[in-house]
Amino acid sequence: MPDIAFPQQGGVSERTRRTSLLVFFLILIGGIGYVGLHLATDLESVRLSSMLPYVLLGVALLIALGFEFVNGFHDTANAVATVIYTHSLTPNVAVVWSGVWNFLGVLVSSGAVAFGILQLLPVELILQVGSSAGFAMVFALLIAAIIWNLATWYFGLPSSSSHTLIGSIIGVGLMNQLMRGPSGTSGVDWSQAAGVGKSLLLSPIVGFVCAGLLLLLLKALVRVPALYKEPKKNHPPPFWIRALLILTCTGVSFAHGSNDGQKGMGLIMLILIGTVPTAYALNKAMNPAETQNFVAVAHEASATFAKYVSGAPASADPREDTQAYVRTRQLSPATMPAVKQLTDVIANQVGSSGSLAAVPSNIVDNVRNNMYLVSEAIRLMEKANTPVFAPADRAVIDNYRKQLDHATKFIPTWVKVAVAIALGLGTMVGWKRIVVTVGEKIGKQHLTYGQGASAELVAMLTIGAADAYGLPVSTTHVLSSGVAGTMAANGSGLQWSTVRSLALAWVLTLPASIALAAGLYWIFRNVF
Repeated sequence: MPDIAFPQQGGVSERTRRTSLLVFFLILIGGIGYVGLHLATDLESVRLSSMLPYVLLGVALLIALGFEFVNGFHDTANAVATVIYTHSLTPNVAVVWSGVWNFLGVLVSSGAVAFGILQLLPVELILQVGSSAGFAMVFALLIAAIIWNLATWYFGLPSSSSHTLIGSIIGVGLMNQLMRGPSGTSGVDWSQAAGVGKSLLLSPIVGFVCAGLLLLLLKALVRVPALYKEPKKNHPPPFWIRALLILTCTGVSFAHGSNDGQKGMGLIMLILIGTVPTAYALNKAMNPAETQNFVAVAHEASATFAKYVSGAPASADPREDTQAYVRTRQLSPATMPAVKQLTDVIANQVGSSGSLAAVPSNIVDNVRNNMYLVSEAIRLMEKANTPVFAPADRAVIDNYRKQLDHATKFIPTWVKVAVAIALGLGTMVGWKRIVVTVGEKIGKQHLTYGQGASAELVAMLTIGAADAYGLPVSTTHVLSSGVAGTMAANGSGLQWSTVRSLALAWVLTLPASIALAAGLYWIFRNVF
């Protein structure tokens, strides 16, 4: 089988390529300036006794953005694989185009995926993210994910960055539990891990089946022989086919940015809260009117919780009793009184300040942790349906939880811009190994235009739907399984050596990333 050629022609002039690069780098420079300016503005009011937190902040941000950079050239290569392989766009234009749409996808993302993944972490590490254990957690899981991503990229295997990061989080949780013993730590939230695992397991199956069915439907409805032929060497496809492939590439890039970009955002927010809680523990963008509404909702929720106290005595330590429930998932007689009391504490802390921006710096971290605990307790109660809230009461409590999340689970625009830049830059390098695998090594025949369009359309819709529901999925797994599905539907046959390698990477990613992260967490906790 001949090697694929990556031509520099393809209907795009040298002037167009240079213009595309110029526009991208202008956006890049503007984005870096925007990030630097807003970070400096946020830190102006922060007064720290030493430079160490700033050093830790800088190192942690570089590692987190490094993860997103590796994610860009590792995962996003799948988005550009079909347009490069079919000569619809030249490599330079394709990676710039994909980088721009990744950038836009990150900017409009909701943050639901980011905070959904963070729920896998032990609650005490999230509450004490500024401690040595918190920094060990962040460094261990990010470095482990980067190492595994680079290893699989080197061998040209389309493994999943999402899969890798989730494995790293589980590794940290397991090692934290082993080091602290069975009591006093929550370990891994296995129910949340199961939900994430289902989305990672089902999405490749959806990709395989739906892409194959879509190709069969396309062949039945669109009887254009050129659409189902191997791309001609160094020749672009007809205009309408190019337009279709560029559209699907755009959609996958945008969806990848909106889903995968969030993983780095959540970790960056943990880093910011741990190093400079005064600036980032609470959403200071909430104005006084919104803050007063928050206080009113908290008082309403407190009255609602009082209905379910059932005569139990007041909690001696409401925060500890609430944390015990979040850690064990076991509702005790002290839980409801504790949640009610902590709600009252939050309302008083915020109400006496007038706005979240005015909360005294010495209690900011405390207020944020109280809010986080009550939000998690409500989530777990509603998930277990214990206690059984009346519909009207559940509506009040749901509203309160939304208010809590709005105050604590926020992502500043500059963080989105920083992640978008890292992801976009990563898209521009390292794409070739993955493109060859997707185009030539999954099926026994070369990828056709119709197969590429079917696989990418399904990937775009699957990732977009997962993003809407706050579920992390793998761009890599969805697209590569979609290509395999079109090969099977077309009767092209599969190269089982590649399929076995992909399956092996899929199977090994979790245990390898778990072991790497667990080992690094142990080292960081004991050596530093």
